Amino acid sequence: MFRILKWLIAIDVLLVIISLLLDRSDWLLNTQIAFISSSAVLTASAFSYSRMVYNRLSDGTFVSSDDRQALKDSIKEEKRHMKKHRRSILQVIKDSRTSFSFLRLGAYLLLFVGFFYLSQNLLLHIPSYLIGLSLPILIVVGLLMTKKEENNETRV
Repeated sequence: MFRILKWLIAIDVLLVIISLLLDRSDWLLNTQIAFISSSAVLTASAFSYSRMVYNRLSDGTFVSSDDRQALKDSIKEEKRHMKKHRRSILQVIKDSRTSFSFLRLGAYLLLFVGFFYLSQNLLLHIPSYLIGLSLPILIVVGLLMTKKEENNETRV
């Protein structure tokens, strides 16, 4: 998580420097609002997801698939498991709470308010906003992919 945070900060500083060097205040404002709100959404989503996984692990409702061999056997086993462990409405509500956590809703609200502010004040510059919005996603996906490749290399 700290590796991702370091990369996000480094790329954000780079965006600020590029915007200042180009003397484009519209790029600076749009990229910063989009970058910060996109980073907040990703962070809140990751936090909610990790909390949900932790809760499932502590409840024992998460099934490991390390020992499964064939795809057909996995599917059959999962169907049996789902029939045997039907979830109650209370469990579904408990899991959906993480999807609608205040942290996550606040991050989406920040995204909405930032976009609305830029749009209403005629400051919205779509190309720079999309760059600022997409960079955190690309950074996180790229870092997760490299970590997955590193894990696969160490297993071999």
